[in-house]
Amino acid sequence: MNTSIQLRMTVYASLLAALTAVGAYLYIPIGPVPIVLQNMFVLLSGLLLGSRWGLASVGVYILAGACGLPVFAGGLGGISRIVGPTGGYILGYLPAVYVIGLITEKIKQNMVFDVIAMICGCIIIYACGVTWLKVLTGMTLAKTFAVGMYPFLIGDALKIAAAAAIAKSLRPVIMRNCNSLDTRTTMHKEEI
Repeated sequence: MNTSIQLRMTVYASLLAALTAVGAYLYIPIGPVPIVLQNMFVLLSGLLLGSRWGLASVGVYILAGACGLPVFAGGLGGISRIVGPTGGYILGYLPAVYVIGLITEKIKQNMVFDVIAMICGCIIIYACGVTWLKVLTGMTLAKTFAVGMYPFLIGDALKIAAAAAIAKSLRPVIMRNCNSLDTRTTMHKEEI
């Protein structure tokens, strides 16, 4: 990957990290785990950037929050958010975005496989988040699912549908921009 493409991907990763932070401000507090929009941008990071760049984007977002920047739900930040009840969901973003990116890199990119990849990502986020929530709060497993997963399933289905449509629109633009940079670099090298 040449320098121009790396720079472009860095900009895309930074933009998606910023959008993830903005998505955290759009939240509805309904208990220990709020309804947020940030996970839609995590899903998009995997779809649009792939495994490595998606992981970088989400990693920057989590690092910014851990350093105290107000990027987590409700405009909060700090390490206490990561070790608190919602920390499992936040940390679950890392393996989820990597798996989503890996699936989209290995399998033909279309809406069906995008949806499958995002469902796998959501399962990972819930596995990490619900487990963490249960350990920290000591709730029964049934209560943990009732508080930490069931209320979010319909919203996540809507987010997956929206992310699939957004990815379908944006992926050709991102690919065209990266391919045109690669073509220009190759033509420039041939001229020299």
